[in-house]
Amino acid sequence: MDSYRIDDLARMADTTVRNVRAFQERGLLPPPRMKGRTGYYDDSHLARIRVIGNLQERGFTLASIGEMLSAWESGHNLADVLGVERVLTEPWSGEEPEYLSISEVVEIFVPGLVEDDFAGKSPELFPMLARAEELGFIRWAGDRFEVPSPRLFRVGVELHAAGVPLSSIYDIAGELRADCATIADRFVALAVKQADLEDPSQLAARADLPEIAKLIARLRPLGMEAIQGMLAQELHARIQAAFSDRIETFLDLLPKEVPLTPKDPGPS
Repeated sequence: MDSYRIDDLARMADTTVRNVRAFQERGLLPPPRMKGRTGYYDDSHLARIRVIGNLQERGFTLASIGEMLSAWESGHNLADVLGVERVLTEPWSGEEPEYLSISEVVEIFVPGLVEDDFAGKSPELFPMLARAEELGFIRWAGDRFEVPSPRLFRVGVELHAAGVPLSSIYDIAGELRADCATIADRFVALAVKQADLEDPSQLAARADLPEIAKLIARLRPLGMEAIQGMLAQELHARIQAAFSDRIETFLDLLPKEVPLTPKDPGPS
C-alpha cells in the first residue's frame, strides 16, 4: 500500500493540508502511521478524504459527514448510507428549469415598464418581481431569470391572462405554499413513525437502511397521487356547490312569469 506525507495526500485529494488536519481534529480521518516525527498516510486515508469532499460538495456539514462515516465504520455498506442520503436530497420534481429574458419577465410581472428602465437595477427594486421571486416563480440569474418550476410558472401566467390580478395570484400562491407544507409534514410524520425514526440518533445503528431508503422513495409518488386525487374531488364538489348556489339565486331573481310578445299576425 502506498504511503503519503500530508502535503502529498492533500495534493492527490485536491484539498489543502489545513483541511486534512481539520478532518483529523474532528475525528473524520484516522491518524497517520508515525515514523519518527513524520506521519504517513495510505490509500484508505485518500479514499476517505475524497468521500468527505464529495459529501461537502452536496451540502453536508462536517457533523453530518461524521455521522455517516460512523455508520460506515459500524458495519454499514457506505452505499446503503448514501442511499438514504440520496433519496433525501435528490429533487422530487423531474422538471428542468427554464430561462426567460428580462423583457419577457418584465412584460408579465411589471406591465408598462420599459426594459431600458430595468437596466442595471436589482429586481428587488420592483415589488412585483421581488414577490414573484419570494414565492419561487422566478429566480434572478444575473442577466436573465431562471424559472425553477415551469409548470408552476405557467399556472400563474394562465391565471393572469384570465384576468386575475397579480396581487391575488401571489396571495393564493402563498396560502397554497403554506397548505402544501402542512400536508408534506403529515406525510413525513407518517414515514418517520412507520420507519421508527423518532430518535434520529439511532439511524446510524440501523441494519435496515436499504428498506428505509425504499420507504422514503415510495413516499414521493404515493403522496403526490393522494393529493391529486383528493384535490380533484374537493375542487369538483366545492365548485359545483358554489356555482350551483349562485345559479339558483340568479334563477330565483328572474320574473316568475315572462309575458310572451304576441306574434305579428301579418297582413290579413
